[in-house]
Amino acid sequence: MSHIELLADKATPLHRAGFLVIHANHQSPVRMRAGIALGSNIGDRLSHLRAAYREVAGLSADSSAVKRSSIYQTTPVDSPPGAQLYLNAVMEIEFSRPAIVLLDALISIERSLGRPSRRPRNAPRIIDLDLLYLGNLTLNSPEIIIPHPRLTRRRFVLEPLTEIAPDLILPGAMVSIRTLLADLQSEEEVTRIPEELSV
Repeated sequence: MSHIELLADKATPLHRAGFLVIHANHQSPVRMRAGIALGSNIGDRLSHLRAAYREVAGLSADSSAVKRSSIYQTTPVDSPPGAQLYLNAVMEIEFSRPAIVLLDALISIERSLGRPSRRPRNAPRIIDLDLLYLGNLTLNSPEIIIPHPRLTRRRFVLEPLTEIAPDLILPGAMVSIRTLLADLQSEEEVTRIPEELSV
């Protein structure tokens, strides 16, 4: 895994009118905090992360509300043999539109940065952007699952997320992100590096 996979195939068409109509009624017009994980293990990983960060930050309803973690170098999880180390980070933005709109925007950013629309599951990638949560929203459909179903089991997500939202309690959870990280049993190697997402 890429670290985290929101969809088995991100090329799935997202603008299915039925889905949008059904879920539009469940979206709040108020601004919500959206957590997004960033990862790269091909080419100039740092440049890929920084380019993605700039694009995602531009989606925020309030540019001053953007939060970003440190960057971490991490071992691949469920990736093919020989996969290179990842660089990972987590950021938060404010977003007031439906979750599917944000997911669609993240996929568009991935493609603009060179990620193929179709690729083997868990294959190395230039950039990976995953929607972790959006306020207190809970969704479970073929197109989108929020909160992300595996984020609580991945150190490469929990460690940077603890930097920017340690007291966050995800919908359906009983304890904070900080506690989830402290209790996590994982052999992942996650090392903070000195470089910053924003330059």
